[in-house]
Amino acid sequence: MDLREDLVRHYRWLRHYGINDSHSGNASVRDGDTVWVTPTGCCADLLEAEHLVRCHMDGECGERASLDAPLHLEVYRRNPRARAVLHSHGAHTVALTMNGQDYLPPDFEGQLYFPRVPVITIPYSNYVAEAPVKVAKMLAEYPIAVVRGHGVYACAETLNLAYKWTCSLELSAKTTHIAHMAGTLKQT
Repeated sequence: MDLREDLVRHYRWLRHYGINDSHSGNASVRDGDTVWVTPTGCCADLLEAEHLVRCHMDGECGERASLDAPLHLEVYRRNPRARAVLHSHGAHTVALTMNGQDYLPPDFEGQLYFPRVPVITIPYSNYVAEAPVKVAKMLAEYPIAVVRGHGVYACAETLNLAYKWTCSLELSAKTTHIAHMAGTLKQT
């Protein structure tokens, strides 16, 4: 499968399975020095491979690239093995990390994949300037990180693995929320 088509497929799945809304999040895939990025404000339901925007590892991006395109490029620069970056807005994950504390999954799968999920606080007014370096530095050490009140960033060697991290984290956060409601897990 063409990398661009695979990117569109994974980006649509984030929408289809409720991790993003129709126009939220962004995604990229790296092919050598070329990085294909979702366009700014795109609708996951309508996105096609030809809508993706070509960026170059030197920082040059085509018109209409996602606002997060510089962040994606910085992730690839700091993590040469990464070939995919997904940004999502899983409601359970965002809600559970609004306190700014790192998320420590209590469930088996969460602990297996990421015993600690770092949470980065970036003031809204400084997001564009600070996010590329702060998120990329964190993703050089962890497969997944959360920007407080905003969303999740995952990077991996494949789109499917970045998608797995994203989905696994959201399921862990949902499980944590249900356990709190059921009284089987104390809030910390």
